[in-house]
Amino acid sequence: LAIPLFFVGIALELAVASRRRVTAYRLGDAIGDMGCGVLQQLVSNLLAGWVTFAAYAWVFEHRLFDVPTTWLPWVAALVGVELAYYWWHRLSHEVNLLWAAHVVHHHSEDYNLAVALRQALLTNFTMLPFFLPLALLGVPPLVYVASKALNSLYQFWIHTELVGRLGWFDRVFASPSNHRVHHAVNDRYVDKNYGGILILWDRLFGTFEDERADDKPVYGTRKPLQSFDPLWANLEVYAAL
Repeated sequence: LAIPLFFVGIALELAVASRRRVTAYRLGDAIGDMGCGVLQQLVSNLLAGWVTFAAYAWVFEHRLFDVPTTWLPWVAALVGVELAYYWWHRLSHEVNLLWAAHVVHHHSEDYNLAVALRQALLTNFTMLPFFLPLALLGVPPLVYVASKALNSLYQFWIHTELVGRLGWFDRVFASPSNHRVHHAVNDRYVDKNYGGILILWDRLFGTFEDERADDKPVYGTRKPLQSFDPLWANLEVYAAL
């Protein structure tokens, strides 16, 4: 349902970039980003979404606790999803098999809203073990799915170079500035700023780095993909392994 809004956002970003007379998109890179997104949606809709939801629901049936049906499950889900996402995201940069799936999102050497659509085929599966503890703790499946969707949707707007520093907001939340650092391959920036909505986890666990005016982010991966083929993007690191 959000996909039309994504394209509205991309159109607005193009309009603002044109007005500022800066280049925000390259055609081949943008098509590669969207190709990865199409592949991911196909796999998610046909297989991954159903399998992972069924697994979560099965674990929930064997939950350890019953959370009262008030606002508490929503708070537990929103905070729990964000914390689980942080650790999945961090380990996806530190463990080869997890990186092989996640790397797809980092291949682009541009940084724009289309990159937010550049998702990998297998990340729904690699995420699942990190979220299953929420089911054991009694977070209902629909509350979990809604919270995870909100976490994902929030991250769309932070993939842009057209929004600068945001003062106090950058100190609490994941923001365009913070996430530019995450996508950069500069020595200072590598493996930093993993938070999806909050940047507080990075501050707490020692993975925060501020964007600096004297060290402009350079995007992509240390070993460039050198291809716009979305299928090869999903297979490249597995082939190397």
